[in-house]
Amino acid sequence: MTTDDDNRPTRRRVTLTGISSRAWEHPADRGALTALRELRGFDDVVKAFFGMWNERGFRLQFLASAIRVDHRQYPRVYQRFTEAAATLDVAELPELYVTQAPVINGQAIGMDKPFIVITTAAVEKLDDDELRALLGHEIGHVRSGHAVYKTIMMILTRWAANLSWLPVGAIALRGILAAMFEWWRKAELSADRAGLLAGQDPAASTRLLMKLAGGGDLSQIDTAAFLEQAAEYESGGDLRDSIHKLGMTAWSTHPVPVARASELRKWIDAGDYGRILGGDYPRRDSDGNASVTDDIKAAADSYRQTFNTSQDPLVGLLRKVGDGAADLAGSAARGARDWASGTGRRRDGGEDTPPPA
Repeated sequence: MTTDDDNRPTRRRVTLTGISSRAWEHPADRGALTALRELRGFDDVVKAFFGMWNERGFRLQFLASAIRVDHRQYPRVYQRFTEAAATLDVAELPELYVTQAPVINGQAIGMDKPFIVITTAAVEKLDDDELRALLGHEIGHVRSGHAVYKTIMMILTRWAANLSWLPVGAIALRGILAAMFEWWRKAELSADRAGLLAGQDPAASTRLLMKLAGGGDLSQIDTAAFLEQAAEYESGGDLRDSIHKLGMTAWSTHPVPVARASELRKWIDAGDYGRILGGDYPRRDSDGNASVTDDIKAAADSYRQTFNTSQDPLVGLLRKVGDGAADLAGSAARGARDWASGTGRRRDGGEDTPPPA
């Protein structure tokens, strides 16, 4: 039996030898990761504690109730998995499970020995190229060490629930959680880039996001129309829509699919994807030289650029307010400077009268 995937010409992919996860990490994601990694012993403490409890329990749960993928079970999935790992130069494959669920999804779980879980819907609804992108996305999470910090977020979420009766404690924890949710959304953008690098097929990565959003039958959906949705989401509407978007995303771990598609397209158009395929990327053997200061500066620059180029109505209003305040401050500063230098003029054209002694 042959499928449409069997009839497609084989796409040649570039093996990204020795590639560091820093190559695909979003600046805001990388800045947070680098800072946390600088806390000597922090990762080890978290891994040791949760390795004794949660990780073993999670693995046993899937070992008992899901299908572990290898060359005998789900061989098609295993082949795509090995291809994605080989392209990202990952020698040791994490365990991979397929669990029963009607929604396309995947997740990387664990810290000491992370493993990957995808759903039966992903196996059934994704073609080979889309599946490779999904598996590359999850491998990206594993290689970036995201599971450790997601666990921290889970701990804080429980604490926030337990301390909800303490107003001050709850407010403080909610502030921390809001920041970590923002980081996790950026981590998802990082993993999307890893998925693209693993598959090296931008169209397949976009189709994957379309199917996550609700598309199953590709004959009924259109990539250009989907990207138009993304543009409308980012710039359409008024301040009310901006406030709704804040409410939709503030406590979500994932950006909405149209936003993810738009961000991936921007990364490609900026030239980073092409440079990596051309061999211009950081190597793992230089990870120890990563600068916390440089990564945090890159994160700040990324947020600044996003703020300056965003088409969102609320952000546009904030820019105008900021520009107005800057103009007012500049005018006041110039007036004070002119008065101090004695070059100021009255509105009637005469010389300013110095203040009484």
